Amino acid sequence: MPQIRPITDLRNTTEISNACHARREPIFITKNGHGDLVVMSLETYQELFETANADAAIAESESDAKLYDAREVLGALRRKHFGGEI
Repeated sequence: MPQIRPITDLRNTTEISNACHARREPIFITKNGHGDLVVMSLETYQELFETANADAAIAESESDAKLYDAREVLGALRRKHFGGEI
């Protein structure tokens, strides 16, 4: 369950820091009842950043991938290695 706290709670930075490290997830800060900030520990941020980079790399490699028709590839392999269709 995400932790949502009012901006006035930021006055107690030690409590916010301890909560971020203990829960290992972001704390959402509201201002006048609306979302305003997200606070998280450095470790949580680094994990999030590394995951985002890995996801981006996977998406890029998937976009570069070429798709081949299986029948055409198998036919070409058969012709190459067996001298014709089997």
